Amino acid sequence: MKNFLVTYHSTPESMEAMASATPEQMAEGMKPWMEWQERVGSSLVEMGSPLCASQKLTASSTDGACSNSVTGYSIIQADDMAGAKKVLENHPHLGWDNGAWVEVHESMAM
Repeated sequence: MKNFLVTYHSTPESMEAMASATPEQMAEGMKPWMEWQERVGSSLVEMGSPLCASQKLTASSTDGACSNSVTGYSIIQADDMAGAKKVLENHPHLGWDNGAWVEVHESMAM
């Protein structure tokens, strides 16, 4: 089995809406994620978490502001990319009607 890093991406408008959600709205929004976790079982290595603001680090600078669309991550396990895509079928993040998307990265670790 191989590990795959799944990064979740959203529009700035969606990120603002998430930031202003009430605790009740956040709890309700997590229900589909918990259902997905149960559905995929041991294929989910790490649920991950939402991510906050990032910083760009280079050899000459450590204070660069980033503007990217990454809003969270998970780590899944599958035999190949086709299997990873199958694990992500009907993922709750893909159900958002606001331009949200997912990227899947195969780990090169042996």
